[in-house]
Amino acid sequence: MSLFDRLFERNGKKLKSEDRRRLLRSTVAAGLFTGLAMLGFIPVVRRWRERLRPPGALVEHEFLAACIKCGQCVQVCPVKAIHLADIDEGYGIGTPYIDARKQGCDFSCDAVQCVLACPTGALSHDISTKDQVRMGVARLAGPDRCLARQGRGFKGVARADDSTILHRYMSVNRWKPIELAEHPYDLELCDLCVRECPIEGAITLEKLTGEPDDKRKTPVVHQSCVGCGFCETICPAQPAAIVVDARAVWPGQHGA
Repeated sequence: MSLFDRLFERNGKKLKSEDRRRLLRSTVAAGLFTGLAMLGFIPVVRRWRERLRPPGALVEHEFLAACIKCGQCVQVCPVKAIHLADIDEGYGIGTPYIDARKQGCDFSCDAVQCVLACPTGALSHDISTKDQVRMGVARLAGPDRCLARQGRGFKGVARADDSTILHRYMSVNRWKPIELAEHPYDLELCDLCVRECPIEGAITLEKLTGEPDDKRKTPVVHQSCVGCGFCETICPAQPAAIVVDARAVWPGQHGA
Protein backbone atom coordinates (compact mmCIF):
# COMPACT_ATOMS: atom_id res chain seq x y z
CA MET A 1 0.00 0.00 0.00
CA SER A 2 1.36 3.44 -0.93
CA LEU A 3 1.98 6.22 1.55
CA PHE A 4 -0.76 8.27 -0.13
CA ASP A 5 -3.29 5.44 0.41
CA ARG A 6 -2.27 5.09 4.04
CA LEU A 7 -2.75 8.82 4.54
CA PHE A 8 -6.40 8.49 3.68
CA GLU A 9 -7.11 5.49 5.86
CA ARG A 10 -8.39 5.61 9.43
CA ASN A 11 -8.31 2.46 11.57
CA GLY A 12 -7.92 0.39 8.43
CA LYS A 13 -11.04 1.80 6.74
CA LYS A 14 -11.12 4.06 3.72
CA LEU A 15 -12.08 7.64 4.52
CA LYS A 16 -15.16 9.07 2.91
CA SER A 17 -14.62 11.63 0.17
CA GLU A 18 -15.58 14.54 2.46
CA ASP A 19 -13.14 13.35 5.11
CA ARG A 20 -10.47 12.98 2.45
CA ARG A 21 -11.02 16.55 1.28
CA ARG A 22 -10.91 17.86 4.86
CA LEU A 23 -7.66 16.01 5.57
CA LEU A 24 -6.16 17.21 2.31
CA ARG A 25 -7.04 20.83 3.12
CA SER A 26 -5.48 20.46 6.56
CA THR A 27 -2.32 18.97 5.06
CA VAL A 28 -2.01 21.78 2.49
CA ALA A 29 -2.65 24.44 5.14
CA ALA A 30 0.04 22.96 7.39
CA GLY A 31 2.48 22.96 4.48
CA LEU A 32 1.73 26.60 3.65
CA PHE A 33 2.12 27.63 7.29
CA THR A 34 5.50 25.89 7.50
CA GLY A 35 6.58 27.48 4.22
CA LEU A 36 5.62 30.97 5.37
CA ALA A 37 7.48 30.43 8.62
CA MET A 38 10.58 29.42 6.70
CA LEU A 39 10.30 32.53 4.51
CA GLY A 40 10.65 34.56 7.69
CA PHE A 41 13.64 32.54 8.82
CA ILE A 42 15.63 32.36 5.57
CA PRO A 43 16.48 36.10 5.27
CA VAL A 44 17.87 36.03 8.81
CA VAL A 45 19.99 32.94 8.23
CA ARG A 46 21.30 33.90 4.81
CA ARG A 47 21.49 37.65 5.52
CA TRP A 48 20.35 38.54 2.01
CA ARG A 49 20.47 42.22 2.86
CA GLU A 50 22.42 44.15 5.46
CA ARG A 51 20.25 47.04 6.58
CA LEU A 52 21.66 50.37 7.64
CA ARG A 53 20.18 50.71 11.10
CA PRO A 54 19.56 53.99 12.97
CA PRO A 55 22.29 55.35 15.25
CA GLY A 56 23.03 53.33 18.35
CA ALA A 57 21.55 50.06 17.07
CA LEU A 58 22.67 46.97 18.97
CA VAL A 59 24.43 44.15 17.14
CA GLU A 60 21.97 42.70 14.64
CA HIS A 61 20.71 39.63 16.49
CA GLU A 62 20.29 41.63 19.69
CA PHE A 63 18.63 44.45 17.78
CA LEU A 64 16.08 42.10 16.22
CA ALA A 65 15.33 40.63 19.63
CA ALA A 66 14.99 43.99 21.38
CA CYS A 67 13.12 46.04 18.76
CA ILE A 68 9.34 46.00 19.31
CA LYS A 69 8.68 47.71 15.95
CA CYS A 70 6.84 50.59 17.60
CA GLY A 71 7.97 53.18 15.04
CA GLN A 72 8.83 55.82 17.63
CA CYS A 73 12.22 56.39 15.99
CA VAL A 74 10.48 57.00 12.66
CA GLN A 75 8.22 59.64 14.18
CA VAL A 76 11.01 61.75 15.68
CA CYS A 77 13.50 61.73 12.77
CA PRO A 78 13.70 65.34 11.48
CA VAL A 79 14.79 64.35 7.97
CA LYS A 80 12.48 61.32 7.65
CA ALA A 81 15.46 59.05 7.07
CA ILE A 82 14.09 56.08 9.04
CA HIS A 83 11.62 53.62 7.55
CA LEU A 84 10.09 50.35 8.72
CA ALA A 85 11.01 47.17 6.84
CA ASP A 86 8.41 45.49 4.65
CA ILE A 87 7.40 41.83 4.51
CA ASP A 88 10.44 40.85 2.42
CA GLU A 89 12.55 41.23 5.56
CA GLY A 90 11.15 38.05 7.12
CA TYR A 91 11.56 38.23 10.88
CA GLY A 92 12.92 41.73 10.40
CA ILE A 93 9.56 43.03 9.18
CA GLY A 94 8.64 46.26 10.92
CA THR A 95 12.17 47.03 12.11
CA PRO A 96 13.66 50.47 11.38
CA TYR A 97 16.28 50.98 8.69
CA ILE A 98 17.79 53.76 6.59
CA ASP A 99 18.21 53.77 2.80
CA ALA A 100 21.26 56.01 2.54
CA ARG A 101 20.85 56.81 -1.15
CA LYS A 102 17.31 58.05 -0.62
CA GLN A 103 17.91 59.88 2.65
CA GLY A 104 20.86 59.52 4.96
CA CYS A 105 21.01 60.58 8.59
CA ASP A 106 22.56 64.02 9.02
CA PHE A 107 22.19 64.23 12.81
CA SER A 108 19.85 67.21 12.43
CA CYS A 109 18.40 66.38 15.84
CA ASP A 110 21.80 66.85 17.54
CA ALA A 111 20.81 64.67 20.52
CA VAL A 112 20.04 61.63 18.31
CA GLN A 113 16.32 61.69 19.03
CA CYS A 114 15.73 58.21 17.62
CA VAL A 115 17.93 56.79 20.38
CA LEU A 116 16.15 58.80 23.05
CA ALA A 117 12.74 57.74 21.70
CA CYS A 118 13.52 54.00 21.67
CA PRO A 119 11.67 52.42 24.64
CA THR A 120 13.57 49.12 24.71
CA GLY A 121 17.22 50.01 24.21
CA ALA A 122 17.35 48.42 20.74
CA LEU A 123 18.93 51.77 19.92
CA SER A 124 21.48 52.11 22.67
CA HIS A 125 21.11 55.02 25.07
CA ASP A 126 24.80 54.79 25.94
CA ILE A 127 26.13 57.08 23.21
CA SER A 128 29.13 58.58 24.94
CA THR A 129 31.46 57.66 22.07
CA LYS A 130 31.16 57.64 18.27
CA ASP A 131 31.76 53.88 18.20
CA GLN A 132 28.46 53.39 20.00
CA VAL A 133 26.50 55.20 17.30
CA ARG A 134 28.42 53.68 14.40
CA MET A 135 26.05 52.55 11.68
CA GLY A 136 28.63 51.44 9.13
CA VAL A 137 31.64 52.78 7.25
CA ALA A 138 31.75 54.86 4.05
CA ARG A 139 33.97 53.82 1.15
CA LEU A 140 34.70 55.04 -2.37
CA ALA A 141 32.89 52.36 -4.36
CA GLY A 142 33.04 54.03 -7.77
CA PRO A 143 36.27 56.03 -8.13
CA ASP A 144 35.70 56.43 -11.87
CA ARG A 145 32.39 58.19 -11.15
CA CYS A 146 33.79 60.60 -8.57
CA LEU A 147 33.80 64.18 -9.92
CA ALA A 148 36.65 65.27 -7.63
CA ARG A 149 38.87 62.48 -8.98
CA GLN A 150 38.08 63.76 -12.48
CA GLY A 151 39.01 67.30 -11.45
CA ARG A 152 35.47 68.47 -12.14
CA GLY A 153 33.34 70.95 -10.28
CA PHE A 154 29.63 70.87 -9.62
CA LYS A 155 26.96 73.46 -10.31
CA GLY A 156 23.27 73.21 -9.55
CA VAL A 157 21.11 71.18 -7.21
CA ALA A 158 22.69 68.14 -5.66
CA ARG A 159 20.59 65.07 -6.40
CA ALA A 160 18.22 66.89 -8.73
CA ASP A 161 16.68 63.46 -9.39
CA ASP A 162 15.16 63.47 -5.89
CA SER A 163 13.93 66.84 -4.63
CA THR A 164 12.46 65.38 -1.44
CA ILE A 165 15.85 64.86 0.23
CA LEU A 166 16.24 66.96 3.38
CA HIS A 167 19.37 68.38 4.95
CA ARG A 168 20.19 70.78 7.77
CA TYR A 169 22.31 73.64 6.51
CA MET A 170 23.94 75.39 9.46
CA SER A 171 24.25 78.61 7.46
CA VAL A 172 20.51 78.61 6.70
CA ASN A 173 18.76 77.24 9.79
CA ARG A 174 20.45 75.19 12.47
CA TRP A 175 17.23 73.49 13.55
CA LYS A 176 15.12 73.20 10.42
CA PRO A 177 16.22 70.88 7.58
CA ILE A 178 15.34 72.08 4.07
CA GLU A 179 15.11 70.35 0.69
CA LEU A 180 18.31 70.11 -1.34
CA ALA A 181 16.45 71.85 -4.16
CA GLU A 182 16.45 75.02 -2.08
CA HIS A 183 20.24 75.10 -1.82
CA PRO A 184 22.06 74.98 -5.21
CA TYR A 185 25.86 74.77 -5.41
CA ASP A 186 28.56 76.33 -7.55
CA LEU A 187 31.78 74.46 -6.79
CA GLU A 188 35.05 74.69 -8.68
CA LEU A 189 35.86 71.18 -7.49
CA CYS A 190 33.13 68.88 -6.22
CA ASP A 191 33.52 68.28 -2.51
CA LEU A 192 29.90 67.60 -1.52
CA CYS A 193 30.66 64.44 0.46
CA VAL A 194 33.22 66.35 2.54
CA ARG A 195 31.36 69.66 2.73
CA GLU A 196 28.06 68.18 3.94
CA CYS A 197 29.35 65.37 6.14
CA PRO A 198 27.89 65.95 9.63
CA ILE A 199 30.97 64.48 11.34
CA GLU A 200 33.92 66.87 11.14
CA GLY A 201 37.01 65.22 9.68
CA ALA A 202 35.29 61.94 8.80
CA ILE A 203 36.00 62.50 5.08
CA THR A 204 38.71 64.65 3.53
CA LEU A 205 39.81 65.44 -0.02
CA GLU A 206 43.43 64.64 -0.75
CA LYS A 207 45.47 65.25 -3.88
CA LEU A 208 45.45 62.42 -6.34
CA THR A 209 49.01 63.04 -7.48
CA GLY A 210 51.96 65.17 -6.47
CA GLU A 211 51.81 67.23 -9.65
CA PRO A 212 51.27 70.94 -8.80
CA ASP A 213 49.01 71.54 -11.81
CA ASP A 214 46.84 68.48 -11.16
CA LYS A 215 43.73 69.69 -9.37
CA ARG A 216 42.24 66.22 -9.07
CA LYS A 217 41.54 65.03 -5.54
CA THR A 218 40.09 61.91 -3.98
CA PRO A 219 37.79 61.43 -0.97
CA VAL A 220 39.49 59.66 1.93
CA VAL A 221 37.39 58.16 4.73
CA HIS A 222 38.76 58.33 8.28
CA GLN A 223 38.06 56.39 11.45
CA SER A 224 35.73 59.07 12.80
CA CYS A 225 33.17 58.10 10.10
CA VAL A 226 30.05 56.68 11.75
CA GLY A 227 28.39 55.51 8.53
CA CYS A 228 25.46 57.93 8.70
CA GLY A 229 25.06 57.66 4.93
CA PHE A 230 24.72 61.31 4.04
CA CYS A 231 27.76 61.25 1.77
CA GLU A 232 25.98 58.58 -0.28
CA THR A 233 22.79 60.65 -0.23
CA ILE A 234 24.34 63.82 -1.58
CA CYS A 235 26.81 62.38 -4.10
CA PRO A 236 25.71 63.74 -7.52
CA ALA A 237 27.11 60.75 -9.43
CA GLN A 238 24.72 58.06 -10.61
CA PRO A 239 25.06 55.60 -9.02
CA ALA A 240 26.78 57.16 -6.03
CA ALA A 241 30.57 57.11 -6.13
CA ILE A 242 30.74 56.86 -2.34
CA VAL A 243 28.55 54.44 -0.39
CA VAL A 244 28.13 53.19 3.15
CA ASP A 245 28.63 49.55 4.04
CA ALA A 246 25.97 48.87 6.65
CA ARG A 247 27.20 47.30 9.89
CA ALA A 248 30.81 47.51 8.71
CA VAL A 249 33.44 48.45 11.28
CA TRP A 250 36.79 50.13 11.09
CA PRO A 251 39.64 47.58 10.77
CA GLY A 252 40.73 46.40 14.19
CA GLN A 253 37.44 47.24 15.90
CA HIS A 254 34.79 44.81 17.09
CA GLY A 255 31.81 44.11 14.84
CA ALA A 256 28.37 45.60 15.26
